Amino acid sequence: MTSPTSHRGRRPLRMITASVIAVVLGLLGLVGPAAAAQPVGSAGRTTKPTIILVHGAFADSSGWNPVAARLLAAGYKVLAFANPLRGPRADGEYLRQFLTSIDGPVVLVGHSYGGAVISNGATGNPNVKALVYVAAYALDEGESVAAANTLGGGHTEVTDHLIVRPYPGAAEGDGDAYIDPAHFHRLFAQDLPLSVTGVMAASQRPGALAALLTPSGPPAWKTVPSWYLISRQDRIIPPQAERAMAKRAKATTVEIDSSHVAMQSHPGVVTKLILQAAR
Repeated sequence: MTSPTSHRGRRPLRMITASVIAVVLGLLGLVGPAAAAQPVGSAGRTTKPTIILVHGAFADSSGWNPVAARLLAAGYKVLAFANPLRGPRADGEYLRQFLTSIDGPVVLVGHSYGGAVISNGATGNPNVKALVYVAAYALDEGESVAAANTLGGGHTEVTDHLIVRPYPGAAEGDGDAYIDPAHFHRLFAQDLPLSVTGVMAASQRPGALAALLTPSGPPAWKTVPSWYLISRQDRIIPPQAERAMAKRAKATTVEIDSSHVAMQSHPGVVTKLILQAAR
């Protein structure tokens, strides 16, 4: 029979062996230095961040499905935030309250107008470790979506093809803005099949027209590390405006030939960028 002393003796040996293996793997470049330095076992595991995906106007959370599936398969907790689409500050405050229900580190990912929301909602929250902008508005304080579209000399056609419908409680001159379905495919998602964009146009979630003109609050990208994906074929946010916002935020940046909805037409590339931020 093995004595209690021998049981106590074996455990440190296993721990030492595992630590040596981790260091060797680190030296061989098979794992990162941080992973090699960590003890192996439950006590040495780092906490993966919760990844929160924030959609923009004219879309809903389902647009993130191809990316969310990949992130879940990689072992991350994923939440798709239901964006109210009423204005950067108001929606940012809604996100700020949402974040209070989540423990541990967070990575916020915003598409299009969703970028303005994560910029506002993350400010002052120490749990937010990274911001990822996917063809998105990384607004500065006092800047509006409409003003950001002109950065770098850009111009967008989308404001020429909006259908505005009233909603209860809307201020005078405000309303819910939709992209005219006749122009939806060409402007929003020209690299997706017409059969897909037809459904997207029919089911689009409108954003308040006033949200285009509402000044943004203090941006989180001034203190939180940022990543940015520029869509070269974007017809909603001018690519030159995206470059200007990415540069201003000092974001780690990639460019791809994509329409405005890169998370649907190039989900693998978008997922890779999010994983870089999450690690």
